[in-house]
Amino acid sequence: MEALKSANLAFRFILELLALVALGYWGFKTGQGTGMKWVLGFGIPIVAIVLWALFVAPEATVEPPVAVRVAIEVAILGGAALALVATGHPVLGIAYALVAVANRVLMAIWNQ
Repeated sequence: MEALKSANLAFRFILELLALVALGYWGFKTGQGTGMKWVLGFGIPIVAIVLWALFVAPEATVEPPVAVRVAIEVAILGGAALALVATGHPVLGIAYALVAVANRVLMAIWNQ
């Protein structure tokens, strides 16, 4: 069972990295003009990294109320799924969302 729990945490990290990629991809695809593409393509993932590090990460520097933590998780991971849908990859976006929800449910069950 411990191996499954460890695998779930490792998979969570992969989902977080994929969220950054999806958000950056969205920024580069939807930005108007080269400058805006760069601002969105790098800016949105950087904002997501800062929010995650401050409020969601296991070693977060701020301990927010659970509702705030969950809202940030949903905004970043859900935003990644929506970004995939918005850039013409609806199946990938839906699959990402389903896997992220399943991962989070297992984390809640296993108190991770």
